[in-house]
Amino acid sequence: MKPLSLGVFFLLVPALVPALDPLSASLLMGGAAVTWQLFSPHSWLKCRLLECCNVKDTLNFSVVKMDLERKVFGQHLAVQLVLRALNANIYSKRPKKPLVMSFHGWTGTGKTFLSSIIAENLYQPGAPRRSFVHHFNTVLHFPHASRVHLYKEQLQNWIRGNVSACPRSLFIFSEMDQMPHGLIDSITPFLGYHEEIDGVYYGKAIFIFLNNAGGDKITEMALDYWRRPKRREDIPVKELQDLLSEEIFRNTNSGFFQSQLIQKNLIDYFIPFLPLEYKHVKECVREELRAQGHPEDEGLIKEIASAMTDYPSEESIYSSKGCKTVASRVILSI
Repeated sequence: MKPLSLGVFFLLVPALVPALDPLSASLLMGGAAVTWQLFSPHSWLKCRLLECCNVKDTLNFSVVKMDLERKVFGQHLAVQLVLRALNANIYSKRPKKPLVMSFHGWTGTGKTFLSSIIAENLYQPGAPRRSFVHHFNTVLHFPHASRVHLYKEQLQNWIRGNVSACPRSLFIFSEMDQMPHGLIDSITPFLGYHEEIDGVYYGKAIFIFLNNAGGDKITEMALDYWRRPKRREDIPVKELQDLLSEEIFRNTNSGFFQSQLIQKNLIDYFIPFLPLEYKHVKECVREELRAQGHPEDEGLIKEIASAMTDYPSEESIYSSKGCKTVASRVILSI
């Protein structure tokens, strides 16, 4: 229903009501109210029954902080950087550019999990999020290097269309180490410092890249600190970020090989995910036991965590798979 037609309809309602019996009049007025709510662009009913993009950002920063600190184990650097990044972007009335974060680390260290916590907290509780959170799996969505030109066009159109519909759109790219060379550079224009592009404002959009590339470098630094010995909490985040930036630019398997995104400094934060130690894997096992409804058996927790702490072979300090196989190991052990 067009706005003009809708307006005429509501002008006629008062004139029609006196000619109707009380029941019909009540139904007409009730229907008019529901129709108004459904066609009003930012109504609460539309957000409940259909889908809408938040007019006002509803991210509860204290809740996100609590979720990250309570549920993400062994990643103090990642949690601190993500909270800083979200705080700067969410509470800016009109950010100058989209928030762009690249998560790096071994598999199972929490990259996907942390991004899901952001997605869960970014939109109104109970509101459908499928129209605002866009997850691209490189292996699934971009499997053929020979079709890069087609993928570039499709990706640009998808981002442009969805940000037009909802400025606070979240785009997550996983398996970046499998990304065909040059593909990610197609979104470079959307990530820069532009007021608008063809009438579309991108400053409220959030882009997260998940990448195993750089994980070995992160682990080397963490292991070096452990052997000195120094606390992992003392690892300088700036040094790690610079290391990651150089590594993934030169790494042909990073998805950012010689990328314009790095050359033009469009990635705001390189987020390092440290390898998980025995004590962190124990927390993962404990949390999984709770999730599956089992009692917290300390003996079982230690047994599973010990079996998963396997790197380096002579010292067995870290889990080479992080917490990725914890759920299946708990199932097999119960």
